[in-house]
Amino acid sequence: MSSKREREQERRRQEKRHARMLEAQRARQKRARVVAGGVVGALALGLGAVAIVGLTRDDAPPSAGPQDAPSAAATFPARTGNGGVAPDPALAEARTWTGTLSTSAGEIGVELDGAAAPQAVANFVTLADEGYFDGTLCHRLVTQGIHVLQCGDPTATGMGDPGYSWGPVENAPADDVYPAGTIAMARVGGDAESMGSQFFLVYEDSQIPSDAAGGYTVFGHITSGLDVVQAIADAGTQDGSERPVSDVTIEGVEIQ
Repeated sequence: MSSKREREQERRRQEKRHARMLEAQRARQKRARVVAGGVVGALALGLGAVAIVGLTRDDAPPSAGPQDAPSAAATFPARTGNGGVAPDPALAEARTWTGTLSTSAGEIGVELDGAAAPQAVANFVTLADEGYFDGTLCHRLVTQGIHVLQCGDPTATGMGDPGYSWGPVENAPADDVYPAGTIAMARVGGDAESMGSQFFLVYEDSQIPSDAAGGYTVFGHITSGLDVVQAIADAGTQDGSERPVSDVTIEGVEIQ
């Protein structure tokens, strides 16, 4: 069998596996998840109530508008990271890691706390080292209630993962306040064991209520380039969706 034919068959198998994964996750959404992309509550802040948007990692794919784009399964195939097994938290070495997210919008400097969130940092560092994030889109921009740019899903649907999930929540703020520059893990609403590869960058101070699973794992912060994320947010979203108005691609991640 030719190499070309083998590659084509493997591509078709991956698409079928991904389609099954999407179907299973859509069913789970109906049963368990917080309504994604919608208002799930209101938080009284003295001067009034601010709508809080569900921050999950299994959102329905955003609409591309009247002319729908090709299916995400075909355009952005799923990827498996770390051989499909969550890495050992000890790989975080209980130390501070520094690095850069190179994106199509500019570079973002980061610092990761391997002592406070060892599982999250081990996960992020090992995925970055094998190029898992390279060429992926930041698929979700929330500009109302909370202020985050969500990335790390190779399928660009909000439902992708590296072939495994992990938990529990680490290092969540007790007061539910996520300052500008926070880097945290996205997860399924109410499920502390559902983290994978999706993460979010907070570009303005945000109060994100805990749910039945607690808060969200904070594993680092932005050291430079917060203005890059703010500029993405200022440009807004595509009509009828939470996609940034211009695609934001992670071109590479270097962590040391």
